[in-house]
Parts: sequence; C-alpha cells; structure tokens
Amino acid sequence: MVYDPDGRFDAELSLPLDREPHMQLVRAVISWTDPAALQPRDADQIALQLTGHARAVAAEVRRRYAGLPLDAEPRVLAEAVLEEADRRLAQPCLGTLRCVQMRARQVRALYERLDRLNKAAAVRGQ
Repeated sequence: MVYDPDGRFDAELSLPLDREPHMQLVRAVISWTDPAALQPRDADQIALQLTGHARAVAAEVRRRYAGLPLDAEPRVLAEAVLEEADRRLAQPCLGTLRCVQMRARQVRALYERLDRLNKAAAVRGQ
C-alpha cells in the first residue's frame, strides 16, 4: 500500500486495497496487552502504516457513498464514520500502544462501513 499518512494522493486514484495483510496487522495490534512490548519506533512505523491504509480505505468509502441520496441511511452512517476517522487520523502519532490500537480500530471501522456500503449497492443493483 502507498505510504500516504496525510491523504494527499489523488482522490480520483483508486488503488486496490490490500485488505488481508492489513486486517492481520489490525487483529494483532488490537490483541496486544503489554505496552512495554512495543518500542516507540516500532509503534510509529505501525501507526504510519495503519494511517496510510486507513486514509486509502476512507477514500474508497467516500467514492462508494458519493452517488447515494443525501438522506440515505448508508450515506449518513458512512459520513459519521468518515468524520470520526478524519478527526482521529489528524491526531499526531504518539509512539504508544494506545495510539497504534486506535488506528487499528479505525481501519477496522472503515472496512466495516465499506462492507455495508457494498452490501447496500448490491441490493440496489438487483
């Protein structure tokens, strides 16, 4: 995945999401319980990776919901998740387990929303 922690790559650029390796990282990070087991440099690198991927998934969520009516439930819920993601991802990386886990949870939430948008699109397409 492209390293893009600030979300500057072209919004029209649609890269395939490398979901499974990132979700494996998300599951691993969320399962960690010992803050001392993670060095600050490692936490920074993991947080940067998750931030870049979260921004890529958020861009895909935005593309998927853009064509929905303004009052459509999937769009309203996606907007709420995206607002939360924008707020959280704008916070600086702190080199802590808590920071890394927050970014992992954000990736997970964005994928959950993307899956729901895909299901809604499939139902509308039938």
